[in-house]
Amino acid sequence: MAEKFTVLLVDDTSLNLALMSEILKDEYRVIAAKSGESALNILNTKPVDIVLLDIIMPEMDGYEVIKKIKATEKLADIPVIFLTAKNSIQDEELGFSLGACDYINKPISPPIVQSRIRTHIQIKRHRDLLKNQNAYLESEVQKRTKELSDAQDATITAMACLAETRDQETGNHIKRTQLYVKELATRLATLPKYEHVLTKEVIELFYKSAPLHDIGKVGIPDAILLKQGRLTDVEFEVMKTHAQLGYEAIAKAEEELSGEIKFLEIAKEIARSHHEKWDGSGYPLGLSGEDIPLSARLMAIADVYDALISKRVYKDAMPHAQALSIISEGRGSHFDPEILDEFLAIEKVFYSIAQQYAD
Repeated sequence: MAEKFTVLLVDDTSLNLALMSEILKDEYRVIAAKSGESALNILNTKPVDIVLLDIIMPEMDGYEVIKKIKATEKLADIPVIFLTAKNSIQDEELGFSLGACDYINKPISPPIVQSRIRTHIQIKRHRDLLKNQNAYLESEVQKRTKELSDAQDATITAMACLAETRDQETGNHIKRTQLYVKELATRLATLPKYEHVLTKEVIELFYKSAPLHDIGKVGIPDAILLKQGRLTDVEFEVMKTHAQLGYEAIAKAEEELSGEIKFLEIAKEIARSHHEKWDGSGYPLGLSGEDIPLSARLMAIADVYDALISKRVYKDAMPHAQALSIISEGRGSHFDPEILDEFLAIEKVFYSIAQQYAD
């Protein structure tokens, strides 16, 4: 046997409550309330499927009751039918404007009341079913989106690590530079100039794109990339091509996708331009000033700092303080002076990351 739906009757007249209860008791579970306050107490403590509400009541009339129902999140979806002797057009308009789903005039016709109740309960059931389905679908979309995002992150890391395995003694360089960029971008976002540019979403894209900054090293010959010692001038010119190679590799991947992918746009910027210098003396395009993409200006500081504090076959790791001194000398020549100042303001954060992810 199907469970009965619950109808809440709200009327200050006992005779009306008794009459309606008699009409509805065979088909519904009926709860009666003789005041608006009592009705609200019931609604807040018991499950109710539909409310039949009188308007003319002392202390709190039906209009006030429905206002409170619709203003309460957990009650707002319960259908409310006005059952009243107020039968003017203005009364009906007001009732509907306050959120009533129906308006029945007294004296009532039992078949009409029963038919209206069935209709609105069915509507609510379908609406609840649709809401539950939408909630489920939204949950599934979020789940699948996270899975895709996690897969993307894993792919990025795998690609970046592939490039780094061909470059000796880089260790946790990828993770450190990724975190440096995120912290520096977050700091820069506190400045009025960048607060609307460096949103949380953009900073996350910078963070995700950063590991691909040296992906172009995959295209550098082993004799140069794996050389034990300093490169000759000719060899260094070949090494410098990794910036353009990285850009082209990502651009090629982008061609396989339809539409602009913001993540890949930023990845291309970082891969090609993180060796550009503020004064225009960098490579591969010789960009200067703010013509250098912001993502690449951030990566430039992160990459150089990490290179200085890391041991290489041709040099020992520098102490943090010495690295700061050298980077500071590049203010306005190698590095964006404004970004460099913010780097110096959070240099202890960089040091902490370097220690946490030391090779």
